[in-house]
Amino acid sequence: MDKRQFLKTSAALVTGSLLSNFSSEAEQTAPRTNWAGNYTFHAREVYTPESVQDVQEIVRKHDKLKALGARHSFNSIADTSGGQVSVEHLKDMEVDAKSRTVTVGAGVRYGQLAPYLDDHGFALHNLASLPHVSVAGACATGTHGSGIKNGNLSTAVSRLEIVNGGGEIVTLTRQDKEFQGAVVGLGALGIITKVTLDVQPTFQMRQVVYENLSFDKLEHHLDEIFGAGYSVSLFTDWQNHRATQVWIKSRVTPGSSWTMPKEFFGAKAATRNLHPLAGHSAENCTEQMGVPGPWYERMPHFRMNFTPSSGQELQSEFFVPRNRAYEAILAVEKLRDQVTPHLFITELRTIESDSLWISTAYSRQSLAIHFTWKPEWDAVKAVLPKIEEQLQPFDARPHWAKLFTMSPSRLKMLYVRMPEFQQLARQFDPNGKFRNEFLNANVYAA
Repeated sequence: MDKRQFLKTSAALVTGSLLSNFSSEAEQTAPRTNWAGNYTFHAREVYTPESVQDVQEIVRKHDKLKALGARHSFNSIADTSGGQVSVEHLKDMEVDAKSRTVTVGAGVRYGQLAPYLDDHGFALHNLASLPHVSVAGACATGTHGSGIKNGNLSTAVSRLEIVNGGGEIVTLTRQDKEFQGAVVGLGALGIITKVTLDVQPTFQMRQVVYENLSFDKLEHHLDEIFGAGYSVSLFTDWQNHRATQVWIKSRVTPGSSWTMPKEFFGAKAATRNLHPLAGHSAENCTEQMGVPGPWYERMPHFRMNFTPSSGQELQSEFFVPRNRAYEAILAVEKLRDQVTPHLFITELRTIESDSLWISTAYSRQSLAIHFTWKPEWDAVKAVLPKIEEQLQPFDARPHWAKLFTMSPSRLKMLYVRMPEFQQLARQFDPNGKFRNEFLNANVYAA
């Protein structure tokens, strides 16, 4: 299955109910998986509260819980031996034009929020390549878009509402000392019920694609290449020492004229809309060829309104310092013949540094090396340690919600604020109600 196909699965989740209100015994006992189908949850029950007060009541009555969002994680980060609390019904959205913020319920997805914001004359600073992820879940795991000056999605958060381990509502803002540790919180502090994001006036964008950019150009022009647009992505299969495609998304200046250059650092302008995977239809990809459109119809790679279907894949991602990005790319390239047989595509993107304690971009401008794998876990599990070994000299940090094999001791070394985060999690959840296998292995053991 390819990326276009599994994206259709995401659309099905957007348009349909994630889980029923545990109305039948069959639904409670049937195996539940994440959206890609590679992980089966072990949680005994799923609760679907209708309000924040319902969340509080559930938290007070149970000893082991975990928040469940859009199920877009590839590992056990959202699983538990107890019950999962689906936030799918917490979908309120409210714009505050004066403060230029929007407050959303934890069940809201970016594909729902973006057109709502645009209708009110506002936009977000960034979006992920998939519009189907939830706002709360994406921010809690440090999910990102692209842009040499753009921070990850979590950097737009200005306020959080969390139900802690005692069932109490805790509100944090940028003025609170715990805020920088709580935003990328991995679900360790409690159940996020509302998120407030900074917004800006709406804008138009255009997108152009170029083919076959030699990696040699990155040695001396990496910042120029990734800074050529508001958001820039390079796709590669790791063969022939090149990026197969370069996607450049730029803001449109009203009233200005524009002509698409025929070349970009030696890469040739595409003559038609393309899918990141060669030979696949671009019908589900966002419009290219420089055609202007709303920000939310250009910033993601894939359209929000396509026909639902089924599909599978795996994902891993590693973040390295941008000033060593070219070296890191060459290090991974050495494994090309071991990587490519199990790979759909790799995407390279830049992210601005931030101050969020366990963000993958904490205190350093970063390059993300993303692997979209075929659903071949045994093979991927064998190659991941080799990739991590190649990237170890660059202190590569793995995406928290994707697949990695890095040891807790290594993670502790990569995150200098980890001890403070552990202390914060214990403060919010002293009895370990929200601890699970993932947190025990990757956070508390670190």
